[in-house]
Amino acid sequence: MNTFHTIKPEDFNESAFRLIGKEWMLITAENNGRLNTMTASWGGVGVLWNKNVAFIFVRKSRYTKGFIDNSAAFSLSILDHGKYAKTLSYLGTVSGRDEDKILKSGLTVAHAGSTPYFDEASAVLVCKKLYRQPIEAKNFIAPDIDAACYADKDYHDMYVGEITQLLVRDEAAL
Repeated sequence: MNTFHTIKPEDFNESAFRLIGKEWMLITAENNGRLNTMTASWGGVGVLWNKNVAFIFVRKSRYTKGFIDNSAAFSLSILDHGKYAKTLSYLGTVSGRDEDKILKSGLTVAHAGSTPYFDEASAVLVCKKLYRQPIEAKNFIAPDIDAACYADKDYHDMYVGEITQLLVRDEAAL
């Protein structure tokens, strides 16, 4: 197991644009002793409701959505895309409905309290769910986004989670 230490979100100096948009992240949640994960490249971090938060987007069709909906928390694991590109792609295209994709991925599950994350991560955001809101076509001010991103009408739900713990891997483990 790797060694992580906790830092304050305001002391995390990595670019969310790079980490989420380029490196990607694994959204992971556990319910009744079972867990699932999915790769995501949409989301962000910031301050909302006087709390440090992360926000993620999960399509209604994703198997992981049920785990998030039935859990109090979720994690965002950031892995080195260069090293884990195949694994991230696999976890984003294969459904946990069809196979034990976490086992097949070769990644190691760890827990921060009761919230699962991946030991191979360079950083982990543990988030307590605060809010969920469905994305709806009627709310688009720029209708070209609906046409470009939701041609199949498989809309996302947006989740806002309070970052309760931010773990970074100890330098010696990198």
